[in-house]
Amino acid sequence: MSRVSGETEMISRDEHDIFKARLERPKQIGPDADWGFLVLPKSASDCLPRRGRITVDGTLNGVAFRETLEPDGQLSHWLKVGTQLREAAGANFGDFVAVGLAPLEVEPDPAVPEDFSSALQANPEAHLVWNSTTTLARLDWIHWMTSAKQGKTRAKRIAEACDKLASGKRRVCCFDPSGFYSKAFSSPKAAE
Repeated sequence: MSRVSGETEMISRDEHDIFKARLERPKQIGPDADWGFLVLPKSASDCLPRRGRITVDGTLNGVAFRETLEPDGQLSHWLKVGTQLREAAGANFGDFVAVGLAPLEVEPDPAVPEDFSSALQANPEAHLVWNSTTTLARLDWIHWMTSAKQGKTRAKRIAEACDKLASGKRRVCCFDPSGFYSKAFSSPKAAE
C-alpha cells in the first residue's frame, strides 16, 4: 500500500504484526539530524488498542526497541527511529525495513514535563486529582499540552489543565488523541 509519507506493506500477521515500511528522513530536521521515521500500515495500527499515543515493544530488522508511537492523524501511527536504533538495525534512509510490534500490556506512566510538574506542585487540588487519574488519562493530558505549537499556547493549556484538574475533571475534554477529527496531528513529511 502507498502512503503520503512512505510506503508500507504487511508481510505477516500474528500476535506481533510484522510489516515492511520505508524508513524516511524527515524534510524538516532539528539538531538530531540522523533520526528517521516510518508510517505504520493502517492494518498494523488497527491491531493496537488505541489511536492516540501508545507504547510498544518492537523489532526493527530484528533489533529490539521500546518506543511510543505517535498518531498520524489518519487513524494510524508513525514511529520515530533514532540514530542508535537505525544504525543497530543496519537501516539507511530509503530502505524498506521489517518491523514487528506488540503493545505493552500495561502502558507506562508518561514522563511529566517540568513546566507542568511545577504547576501541579503549586496547585495541591490539581495535584491530588492528577495522582488519582489513569495512566491513559495522564498520557492524553500531557499529549494535549505538549502538542501545542507555540510556547504561549502550551502555557495556557498547562494553566487550563490545572484549573480543570482542581475542579475534579480527570480527563481532558474535547481532545482528539488520534488527530483524525481535529486534523491536529500528522506524521513528518519525508525529504525528497
